[in-house]
Amino acid sequence: MDANQRPDPDSALDRVGRVIVSFPTQADMRGALPAMFDAGFSNDDVIVYSAEQMTRQAHLDIANAGMLASIGQDLNLMKADLERAGQGCSFLVVRAATDDKAALVAGIARRFNASRAQKYGLLLIEELLTSASDEPQVFESGDRGLDEPGSGTERESAAR
Repeated sequence: MDANQRPDPDSALDRVGRVIVSFPTQADMRGALPAMFDAGFSNDDVIVYSAEQMTRQAHLDIANAGMLASIGQDLNLMKADLERAGQGCSFLVVRAATDDKAALVAGIARRFNASRAQKYGLLLIEELLTSASDEPQVFESGDRGLDEPGSGTERESAAR
């Protein structure tokens, strides 16, 4: 798909086999885009989302999320995308089904100041950018309300 085009605006984003990368500024995202092409990704592999486009997409995805999305972390991550979009983040959605391709995306994401890069597998969602803190990752499920945007590591609050 041309990097400036998006899927049908009434369809949910197919996340499996893709890495969703959020950038704090549009300038960071615009820097990363040609780097993706230089790394061998094609126009068909990369979709660009402005903050406004991701806001619309996240609302659509949340509204159409099935029961399985609420059992795992999918629904929480859709809500996190919505919150980051509300903060002005821009996004690249990159087809990267293999570990090697996901590692390429992660390297580019780091170089261009990405705040998050998450690889969606069939049953697993992997955060590709490590946090600077030494805090351990914790068990997550949708009903625990973890995965707060921008945290880097998700921790249970003292109130839980």
